[in-house]
Amino acid sequence: MPKSKLVTIFGGSGFLGRYIARRMAKAGWRVRVAVRRPNEAVYVRTYGVVGQVEPVLCNIRDDESVRSVLRGADAAVNCVGTFDKGGKNNFDAVQNKGAARIGRIAKEEGVKRLVHISAIGADAESETLYGQSKGQGEAAILDSFPDAVILRPSVMFGAEDSFFNRFAGMTRWGPALPVVGASTKFQTVWVDDVAAAAEMGVKGTAVPGIYELGGPDVNTFRELMQQMLGVIHRRRLILNIPFWAASIMAGVMEFVQTITFGLVPAQITRDQVQTLKSDNVVADEGVMTFADLGIDPVAMEAVLPDYLWRFRPDGQYDDIKRSASNLRGA
Repeated sequence: MPKSKLVTIFGGSGFLGRYIARRMAKAGWRVRVAVRRPNEAVYVRTYGVVGQVEPVLCNIRDDESVRSVLRGADAAVNCVGTFDKGGKNNFDAVQNKGAARIGRIAKEEGVKRLVHISAIGADAESETLYGQSKGQGEAAILDSFPDAVILRPSVMFGAEDSFFNRFAGMTRWGPALPVVGASTKFQTVWVDDVAAAAEMGVKGTAVPGIYELGGPDVNTFRELMQQMLGVIHRRRLILNIPFWAASIMAGVMEFVQTITFGLVPAQITRDQVQTLKSDNVVADEGVMTFADLGIDPVAMEAVLPDYLWRFRPDGQYDDIKRSASNLRGA
């Protein structure tokens, strides 16, 4: 009986990585989840039968560490990314040099297929350090592995996201919800749709190249927050912070983070403020999209209520209490 194929997923316990791991396990693949802290990723084992999904130690800043987890793999997926421009695991170390190392060693080890997760806005000439490192990483991947599948998702949403969960949590602490770039447009995409695209890349059913992945709707930041507030049944003033003011705030936060040696992390950085000045939507031409994969992306309204209900005033009982209140008023 032939042995099941093996895929190594770098960052396979993260937000997107866990969805890809679950899909590949369901498809019958053996899954090697390469992470910095395997003891914190043991939950991935439940995605398959005993021994099918295994978290393993890997430091993508080290050649031998990367080589050890790629040895014997039929395919690899790189989901590792960061929003930290400082420290050892900074933009350049992770999103540029780390990606380059994975691409080069994957080719040397005879890995047949490589899927790389990038981001909309990836460009070596970007005005942001984040965008530059993403663009440099893409170039490095293609230099070693020209047949790679590169996925550039817009902001992803799902039960474990750090976008809607973060802002929904902020509504508990005051009458206003501050945002930077209220008019900036996003094409938010369900995380499992991106995972489905990655699965196609691993299986070889996706044409090699760059794909920009966005959901069915384009919304401004303000519209996204309004939709979220509707889901969690809260009324808040959406307060737009001008970019100039946000840059000053971010600078102060970064300074505090530096002098406290990271104990007080910056809630927003100047690089993130710069990123928010540009729309995060799929390009009109020059790249492939979900349509080229035959995937019909899921809309936000079909998913948000499934996990944002806990931010409602009465949590899971909020709908019941609202219905009872309406009956009393009838």
